[in-house]
Amino acid sequence: MTATRAGAPDLAAGYAECARLTRRHGTTYYWGARLLRPDRRRHVHAVYALCRLADDIVDAPGATIGDAGATRAALTAFRGRFEDALAGSPAPGDDVLAAVARTVRECRIDPACFDRFFGAMAMDLEVDRYETFDDLCGYMDGSAAVIGEMMLPVLEPVGPGAYHPARTLGLAFQLTNFLRDVGEDLDRGRVYLPQADLRRFGADPARRVVDDAWRAVMRHEIDRARELYRQAEPGIAVLPPRSARCVATAHTLYAGILGRIEARDYDVFSGRARVPTPVKALTALRVLVGRPATGPAPAGA
Repeated sequence: MTATRAGAPDLAAGYAECARLTRRHGTTYYWGARLLRPDRRRHVHAVYALCRLADDIVDAPGATIGDAGATRAALTAFRGRFEDALAGSPAPGDDVLAAVARTVRECRIDPACFDRFFGAMAMDLEVDRYETFDDLCGYMDGSAAVIGEMMLPVLEPVGPGAYHPARTLGLAFQLTNFLRDVGEDLDRGRVYLPQADLRRFGADPARRVVDDAWRAVMRHEIDRARELYRQAEPGIAVLPPRSARCVATAHTLYAGILGRIEARDYDVFSGRARVPTPVKALTALRVLVGRPATGPAPAGA
């Protein structure tokens, strides 16, 4: 990336890279954000990019298999660069983090959110199993619910009542990711499904076999995720129209992943359940023209 002058960050380049990262890795967020004004859209991209770059560090191949010291050092260094950018001293050429810092300041995102977020990222280097769903929620507070909190100032709610739904939607999104990515997480040495639930149904993800026990535990977790989506819906009503359409689109598309998992007979080992990009674009268009805001993704999702 280039700088606008010696030592100065190129914010336009930084935001452009944030948008590229979002489109490449977070297509659901990307298509939802398309419904926002450009000045709001870039802030969604910036928050996503920060989370993606940190997540990429702890999810890199071999990052937590064996000695995680190098990964921990990389995460600490990345956090330090982010904090320097927040303090107004981004490293030369660190345009992405300079853009993220601008978003944090302009939107007045609580800096304490980032303490919780980086704390959760560090947990991935130390904890690879969670006994109960409550234990898992303790991790997701910093890895998912807090991202809902970060997004709220970007979305500019017009009344009270958005805070808890935003957190709950973050939990729903991440639980959906955990269910979709069981196989990939196993490759990283991690299991995010609660151990108590696995024992209750007699399921063992390490076997990578779709049997009756596996189907039963997946149905249980999918029901749990859908309840979180239901609990998050009231928050959409207290957002301004563009923000409401953005969140409704992401809500619909992410919830659609659960249906894709079911359509695969709960096989999350041989491939990833996806909502196709054309369906994402169509869903955003349907929401834009005033079709139902939430519910199942369109046929073919």
